[in-house]
Amino acid sequence: MKKKFNLQDLDCAVCAGKMEDAIKKLDGVNDAKVNFMTQKMTIDADDDKFDDIVNQAVEIIKSVEPDCCVLF
Repeated sequence: MKKKFNLQDLDCAVCAGKMEDAIKKLDGVNDAKVNFMTQKMTIDADDDKFDDIVNQAVEIIKSVEPDCCVLF
């Protein structure tokens, strides 16, 4: 499954890179992109683990940049 999410208050391109790298390392993730310019995140992951991966991605984003939110 591949899905795009809007991000709010992503203020740092370096932080976006850190988020992307960490999300890519999650078990079940095929690919992930965090784009600072468009304020979007794309996750491509196994269908059966997708919801858990999204929850973990939200936690990663908060740990890297506490003011950044994922808009569902």
